[in-house]
Amino acid sequence: MKRRAAPPLHYSLKLAGEKGQEVIFSLSGRIALENLRSLNSEVEARLKEMAPARLIVDLSQVDYLDSAGALALLKLKQEALSRSMGFQFAHLPEMARGIMELLDRKDLAAPPLIAGRDEAGLLEQLGAAGRRFAEDLLQVTTFLGELLRALAYAFLHPRSVRWDDVAFYMKRAGVDGLPIVGLISFLLGLILAFMSSLQLKQFGANVYVAPLLAIAVVKELGPIMTAILVAGRSGSAFAAEIGTMKVNEEVDALITMGFDPIRFLALPKVLAAMVVVPILTLYADIFGIAGGLVVGVVGLDLTAYTYLKDTQASLTLMDIIPSLIKAAVFAVLIAGIGCQRGFQVRGGAEAVGSATTSAVVAALFLIIVTDSAFALAFHYLGI
Repeated sequence: MKRRAAPPLHYSLKLAGEKGQEVIFSLSGRIALENLRSLNSEVEARLKEMAPARLIVDLSQVDYLDSAGALALLKLKQEALSRSMGFQFAHLPEMARGIMELLDRKDLAAPPLIAGRDEAGLLEQLGAAGRRFAEDLLQVTTFLGELLRALAYAFLHPRSVRWDDVAFYMKRAGVDGLPIVGLISFLLGLILAFMSSLQLKQFGANVYVAPLLAIAVVKELGPIMTAILVAGRSGSAFAAEIGTMKVNEEVDALITMGFDPIRFLALPKVLAAMVVVPILTLYADIFGIAGGLVVGVVGLDLTAYTYLKDTQASLTLMDIIPSLIKAAVFAVLIAGIGCQRGFQVRGGAEAVGSATTSAVVAALFLIIVTDSAFALAFHYLGI
């Protein structure tokens, strides 16, 4: 049996052409990692010596080329082009062509997963922050449009919704959040009633504590405090869950299998939040009024009947309905921004943590801005 000849261990470089004109580099032998240091030094010296207007690299005599050698040749091409020098590979073997096509891709120039740390000036930081804000706003708007389209599709095709997952997230975002929402609302109502009574007691207006607390809790504090708590509990959990799936390439696997990740992952979370956040808001309103009731009975010498009667007289149905509308909008924003930040994760565990933090911060910002817009809208609509 005839043995195959081993590839050569060295390379050779021959030149043809005139200085400042077209020059041909004829490479032969082995272009591999162990030869690159000497090859790069020799090529750099010959380029400096010849200063060609056009460079042709002849690879017809190359017997062996590994990925490191192919990358070195591609860097030679980039260097020649950066010097405004014409460049061409001649007699490129099929094997070498395949390696170079694999390496010569634009996505190899993508930013690293972990960005380098640099010291930028104040103006540069402000400009970069503004650019990131504009890009983030565009991404959030795009995701919101896709989410609304998914919601419309679910409304028209309810059987396409994974209702088991909706029920699961309703439990996680709603039932599991009842203790903390009730406690915070009760303490908030108690504190607000106590601070109000200190001022109203000076004017003998203790009876107005109940209406003041009821209107404040039902119209503003109930929805916004519930939304903040849900954003901290569930919005961050949604971002962490989807972000971890991105890191583990589970989202890519869903796309490969033909599933829409927004319908499959985000839609059940948003639907669950839209159901439970208004219910949690009513729950928070009740506990907030209960906190005020404790102060009214213990500190203001009011009877429970009197306090609850004044509370009932001060509230109308049109005070409760706008509150529930705001709660539903807050739910979409919280769940939507949590899912959107999760889908943005790129990297490892650090990126998941950053996405979780970003989801909570962005949700709180959107809650405050949306609540301000609702306040203006309801005022001019006379609600």
